[in-house]
Amino acid sequence: MTDSPATGRCECGAVAGPLGVCVDYYYGILAEEQADPQMYRWHAPVVCAYLLQHPSRGHEKYLDVQFRWLQLYMDKGLDGLLRVQAHQVARNRHGARSGYDMAPFAAYAPLPPGKTPGPFRAAFSGLPFSDGSFVSDGHVAYGCRIEAIVEATVESWLSVQD
Repeated sequence: MTDSPATGRCECGAVAGPLGVCVDYYYGILAEEQADPQMYRWHAPVVCAYLLQHPSRGHEKYLDVQFRWLQLYMDKGLDGLLRVQAHQVARNRHGARSGYDMAPFAAYAPLPPGKTPGPFRAAFSGLPFSDGSFVSDGHVAYGCRIEAIVEATVESWLSVQD
């Protein structure tokens, strides 16, 4: 299923919010975070959660590692995720090793095969947007909302493997 603003439903099963369906929120977040380094810290969890809630917009071969990134975030927090992210970037920059280092993700469950879960208990179209911003009530509150979306995403995907 694709996003359908006409029906007020998103591919992930969420009801459209004031800005539209999840893709409208996603692009709004990506645009806003470009001008806000503090908000940009949640870029990886935002992208991974969005693509896992809307897998038709992503690439199937990357969904497994994106699922593991979200589990790492839930386990180690934002600072832990940013450390692993810096490790991956440094590894690529120095050219010492080729390929992606999967060692930091070995402890996490692989993406369950089969059907995409949904609807998710927290989705992007449910994010508040006030005064032209997703962080009008502060970065901590924004981070808590992104964490809730991440938790809902992982929880739903894990439920399909049962």
